[in-house]
Amino acid sequence: MTARKPGRHALAFVLVTILIDTIGFGIIIPVIPELIMELSGEPISAAAGYGGLMLFSFAAAHFVFAPVMGNLADRFGRRPILLISLLALGIDYLIMAFAPSLFWLFLGRIFAGMFGATFATANAYVTDVSPPEKRAQNFGLTGAAWGLGFIIGPVIGGFLGEIGPRIPFFAAAGIAFINVAYGFLVLPETLKDKDRRTFEWKRANPIGALAHFRSYPVLLGLAGATILFQLAHDANPAVFTYFAIHQFDWSEREIGFALGFVGVTVIFSQTVLIRWTVEKFGEVNSAFIGLAVAAIGFAALGIATTTWMAYLALIPMALMGLAMPAIRSLMAARVPDNAQGELQGALSSLMGLTMIAAPLLMTQLFRTFTAEDAPFQLPGAPYFAAAFLMISAALVLTRYARNHS
Repeated sequence: MTARKPGRHALAFVLVTILIDTIGFGIIIPVIPELIMELSGEPISAAAGYGGLMLFSFAAAHFVFAPVMGNLADRFGRRPILLISLLALGIDYLIMAFAPSLFWLFLGRIFAGMFGATFATANAYVTDVSPPEKRAQNFGLTGAAWGLGFIIGPVIGGFLGEIGPRIPFFAAAGIAFINVAYGFLVLPETLKDKDRRTFEWKRANPIGALAHFRSYPVLLGLAGATILFQLAHDANPAVFTYFAIHQFDWSEREIGFALGFVGVTVIFSQTVLIRWTVEKFGEVNSAFIGLAVAAIGFAALGIATTTWMAYLALIPMALMGLAMPAIRSLMAARVPDNAQGELQGALSSLMGLTMIAAPLLMTQLFRTFTAEDAPFQLPGAPYFAAAFLMISAALVLTRYARNHS
């Protein structure tokens, strides 16, 4: 197999792919609670519990299969793995669109978790085409593409959700299949033949993938900060829609607009701010700033009681977008080129672990403190936990910087 010449537009192709993929994902977010309540007949607090279990199912499957996909990307190239992942997402959306029961929603999420390697493979693409000094900036661009998708997707989903809770899933499936066609026609291969390596099961299992960090001890501190960051980060996708319905009585459209606002702030942080902070303060300090400011935002959202307070809190929360591009760049600089796919697979497994734990933790916190028999009402409990985790990640990063200055 001969790799295609990447060309100077390879990064642009990957960014468009991430954008289209995220639009599809964002479309379904505002309507998930309503669909769960429709199929289960339960109130919002119980629906949050089901939603957490659904995210858990996706994450568990993703944890097991992400290293396989990452190592396949190092063996066969980035392009085929990315296309397979996009196709799987389209099938998942169709399963959920037609789901007659909660069982089918869970089945769709498990299927998507098994084959979902879009973001990890896209990050391997970015590593392939970026010089070391541009990696943090280009990782920021992938986050910005994600943010733009989160401006467009939830807003569309909010409007479509008012027609019916299943309509956004059909729209998301169509977008995913369009993305497959786009990638098939224009997405180049960036992994050179000389950088490909044989597939080995010992590297393609979750434990083997996490052992990747042990092979590079300098990564361990960064991996610890990543775990804490992701546990906090995952609070928002796990509980935001349920929290917004319970705390502010928002409709699907209002949830969509709020998530679109988050997308705007993420784009700003990962295009404008990431360049400025990395150039002025360096990658470690940029990550620290993102973690510290995000902690303030999470705590502020936890105490918000009105719409304007929620929007005000979402601004510093979005600055956590400074953290992971800088941390990914620090990691990528310490790993050889022919192991970048494995690194991204290991990171996906690491994030998979947090995605297993965080939805259960955060949705159960929300359910416990919003149920009728709760000892006291505290809907913001997941966000207070997230603030604590962000502060912990910042402390771990500070220790890493002190030991590797």
